[in-house]
Amino acid sequence: MSYVFSAALQSAVYRQLSSDPAVAAGVGTAIYDAPLQGMTDGKTYFVTLGDEVVKPFGSKTSEGGIHEFDVTIHSTRDGFAGAKGIAEAICSALIDAHLDIGEDRIVSLRLLRAKTERGRSPVKRLITLRFRAVIDGV
Repeated sequence: MSYVFSAALQSAVYRQLSSDPAVAAGVGTAIYDAPLQGMTDGKTYFVTLGDEVVKPFGSKTSEGGIHEFDVTIHSTRDGFAGAKGIAEAICSALIDAHLDIGEDRIVSLRLLRAKTERGRSPVKRLITLRFRAVIDGV
């Protein structure tokens, strides 16, 4: 097993979400790799790239990894409707996307689950999307 794909995968996910017009319509450029510390900087919606779990996926001749990672939509609104629209855009941008991670390749990129929850002000609603990327190294 190797963790060597993690940084390239996160960068590729960030590039994909940042360049997607539907995601940008919902959050603009507010995509981060860490939650904002107790503030929202006046943003109604923002996205964080979050937790990751890596499992082995390789053979005697190649390295690989199964990366399960979270993308979370944070909302300062009372309802879920806007955040669900952004979640839909993120799913459309990532599921089966051909992300560039260098010489290695993503064999599969799928949504595993989604979880909605109520938060405390200023972030009143959260939707966490868990994705699985299967990576085959060269």
